[in-house]
Amino acid sequence: MVQYEFLDASFGALADPNRRGILERLGRGPATVSELADEFSMTRTGIRKHIQLLEDADMVVTEKRGRVRYCRIGPDVFQREVAWLQGYRQMLEARMDRLGEFLQRTEREK
Repeated sequence: MVQYEFLDASFGALADPNRRGILERLGRGPATVSELADEFSMTRTGIRKHIQLLEDADMVVTEKRGRVRYCRIGPDVFQREVAWLQGYRQMLEARMDRLGEFLQRTEREK
């Protein structure tokens, strides 16, 4: 469904352990592309591709200052994903409640 395209981008970005590591690292504070490349033993081009996917998923924001590109966690990272998960959880809990009520009714009818 088109309304959930953001989930494809988000979960796709999270599917790679390097990108999860980048998010974890940026959770501790901003870093330059070069710092991230060194930390993850990658080329700057390689780390930049990972960062681009994270940017596309609205998880990371970059800013170029002079010749240096700084990366940081996005302002509302995971807000939409958490809202979707909470809605899904509420739906599942409602189903389980209805199942429990059904089982109680059938048990009383025996």
